[in-house]
Amino acid sequence: MESYIIIVLCLAAFAAGFIDAIVGGGGLIQTPVGLIMLPNLSVSTVIGTLKIPAFSGTSFAAYQYLKKVDMNWKILIIIMVLAFPSAFLGSTLLTYVSNDFMKPLLLVVLSLLVIYTYAKKNFGQQIIKSHSVRTQVLYGVLISFIVGFYDGFIGPGTGSFLVLAFISLMGFDFLHASANAKMVNLSTNFGSICLFALKGKIIWAIAIPMAICNAFGGWIGAKLAINRGNNFIRIFFLVVIIGTLIRFGYDVFYK
Repeated sequence: MESYIIIVLCLAAFAAGFIDAIVGGGGLIQTPVGLIMLPNLSVSTVIGTLKIPAFSGTSFAAYQYLKKVDMNWKILIIIMVLAFPSAFLGSTLLTYVSNDFMKPLLLVVLSLLVIYTYAKKNFGQQIIKSHSVRTQVLYGVLISFIVGFYDGFIGPGTGSFLVLAFISLMGFDFLHASANAKMVNLSTNFGSICLFALKGKIIWAIAIPMAICNAFGGWIGAKLAINRGNNFIRIFFLVVIIGTLIRFGYDVFYK
């Protein structure tokens, strides 16, 4: 393999780790670059390989958040445990079928999400404690199954969807939503990695250098998000969601 391919992939991994640590959505950079630079590999092999740097960057970002942000471990552990098999199942399905039929639906959802987040200035700016523990657990189970399956099956934008779910359903602010999203994303990535490793879909010579770069980006991104706070994360969230919208719009209308 040409050395420039690894360099481009590593640069993409760093950028992905940085963005993903703040609001999620790093796969919007890493996944298309991987598919472009590795055209001779199957989609499942590319996705499987990219799960390693995604896991690495998320790990470093999660560590930074855990040092600064209080977590509700009882609910979080439930979500993480259930998200693992959901992602495993989604990745299993990816090895057999195409995921293109999901993109038109996601295009509509993301369009509504951008409008709502922009219009509602206080969205995610403070913690809203309006749900009972039982309700939060039920929402947590819903998040783990739906978003976990999505991450295993499609992938890009998972972190952003997790942030949205934690804010809209669990009443978190952006900072706590991002912190919890990182932990759940660790679980979903690990579930996918287990499946892809068993299927022999990971190319470690590519995955390891990308993982180092993604981790460095995740470390920097998390520290910046923690220091700058909710308003900064909200703006970044809007930018990433619009990027996700453009990406899926291109896939739906021009491919």
